[in-house]
Amino acid sequence: MNEDTRSHPFRDSVQDVAASNRIPDTPQTRAPAYRLAFADPDFLTREELRPVRLQLELLKPQMVMDERGVKSTIVLFGSARIPAPDRKETANPPQLAELSHYYDEARRFARIMTERSMESYGRENVIVTGGGPGVMEAGNRGAHEAGGQSIGLNIVLPHEQAPNAYVTPDLSFSFHYFAIRKMHFLMRAKAVCIFPGGFGTLDEMFEALTLIQTHRMRSVPFLLFGKAFWERAINWQALAEMGTISPKDLELFRYVETAEEAVAVIDDWPKPC
Repeated sequence: MNEDTRSHPFRDSVQDVAASNRIPDTPQTRAPAYRLAFADPDFLTREELRPVRLQLELLKPQMVMDERGVKSTIVLFGSARIPAPDRKETANPPQLAELSHYYDEARRFARIMTERSMESYGRENVIVTGGGPGVMEAGNRGAHEAGGQSIGLNIVLPHEQAPNAYVTPDLSFSFHYFAIRKMHFLMRAKAVCIFPGGFGTLDEMFEALTLIQTHRMRSVPFLLFGKAFWERAINWQALAEMGTISPKDLELFRYVETAEEAVAVIDDWPKPC
């Protein structure tokens, strides 16, 4: 609830910010010390204010998603570099073009799951991606084509990154802290879908698997799209044979190839006790 809709006898912060813009222009009022603390970007970005910024970055998306009624999500991770099939001729290196069909699988999977989500008025199983291009764009695009909402969790990077055009505007977020962004990916997750990707995708995949392995997060359907890609990229069996993971850990995820197969695996996943 916004402050100005609350019933209380005190002036609210919005009123005071507006009032501060109408004060006389004097050396005292121009000084940084005079700014309201919560309306002073120079103050809020100081090193000592990092704990406050962490809290704000956790709280803002949480409040917005609560207000939008989002109760659970389906997470899509995957490479920003995988092109749509109609753009694969521009892929560099050319091997990326061979992965372009995963764009279509992500798009179709998101559309199917969003059609289901709309049965709960868009509250359950809402698609969430990193908000960027490639597989992320495909996920938001499929949700958009189904007529539903989807979430984009962008991160500020040294090179320019903007939300893709298919993210629901009211659910398009920007993060400074990777750690808080990861929390928002998993806090509502009912399933995690991993498409071929690079460092970022691997980071997100192993973080989520570790949380499930250590029982810090409940087990959810965990799907790896593209068995050939993943078995070439990671020798899972060798990790189990060398004892660095348990053979039972290989049961934490399933391989799938198509959107329809992924939906079937989610439907058949053992329900938590």
